[in-house]
Amino acid sequence: MKDVIVSYGEIMGRFSPDNNRRFRQTMPGNLNVTFAGAESSVAVSLKQLGANTRYVTALPKHSIADACEDAVRRFGVDTSYILRTDEGRLGLYFMETGANQRPSQVIYDRADSSVAVTPGDAYDWDNIFADAKWFHISGITQAISKEAAEASILAASKAKEAGATVSCDLNFRKKLWNWEPGTAPRDLAEKTMRRLLKYVDVVIGNEEDAHDVLGIKAGESDVEAGELDIARYPDVAKQIQSQFPHVSHVAITLRESISANHNNWGAMLYTCKTGEADFAPLDGDEYKPYQIKNIVDRLGGGDSFSAGLIYGLSGEFKDSPKDALEFAVAASCLCHSIEGDFNYSSYDEVMSLKNGSVTGRVKR
Repeated sequence: MKDVIVSYGEIMGRFSPDNNRRFRQTMPGNLNVTFAGAESSVAVSLKQLGANTRYVTALPKHSIADACEDAVRRFGVDTSYILRTDEGRLGLYFMETGANQRPSQVIYDRADSSVAVTPGDAYDWDNIFADAKWFHISGITQAISKEAAEASILAASKAKEAGATVSCDLNFRKKLWNWEPGTAPRDLAEKTMRRLLKYVDVVIGNEEDAHDVLGIKAGESDVEAGELDIARYPDVAKQIQSQFPHVSHVAITLRESISANHNNWGAMLYTCKTGEADFAPLDGDEYKPYQIKNIVDRLGGGDSFSAGLIYGLSGEFKDSPKDALEFAVAASCLCHSIEGDFNYSSYDEVMSLKNGSVTGRVKR
């Protein structure tokens, strides 16, 4: 039986100062080092929820890359198809966590990483997908290089050939889409992602992604002002469906940024077959987002949503989009309380929040 959920993408070293400090306050000095990447975070989060997961990437041959692979494998994720390469390096990013009205800042150092220089035909896709029921990728992978973009498209096509459901988080990163000189980041993202989306069943994104990657705008939403025109999101999903008729679901995360520490968080899931849109969380029949007023770390929040949605749609809640969405939003809400990109929340913890336990009382 095919029961493995596969993800493919870059994992990096993450360097961060303590206690909301700025780099100029901290350096020279100590930085915390962890490992993170969108697709690795999805694989780890899914494993924490109880799914059977496999993570595919390329890493250089040295002991820091060994530690990077160990960071994923220790959760029980299958890393047996990770390539170790003679060419390329370990990508890095530097995260300065914001507070109040000061936003967080990310600095990338990913040029010529192993994933960026490894061609798609170097991976053993036939065996990777032999027992796979689902494949997940993000738009970040395509952004890092032409080689990685072509590998992503090949992987998605191979996954479809193998009969797997394919999901993609659009994840537009303007700073990374620069591998084709003379082409603007948005234009390069759109023409590349449209090639990938031919193979995608479940599209995941936010209001900025829909606009930046596909040119679709959510009414009068203003994400910088913390205001979303919620009623327009089903129309956004319908526009995506009209452009990609094979898509089965469109999920849109709804983040209202009040400040760096305070976000309102929820999501919509549009089921293309029925034309129905579900929102979560709800207060009765009304959409009422989680108010996350003391964010510990927001990076990885979108990845934990993807993981929760994949878990729901591929298993327990496959016949109930509403429950799958509620589960995904709860998983992501909890991730905002955890330092680092990986979501350490268990299935029981997610279900508790999904079912209404929102006070954070001590469990004894």
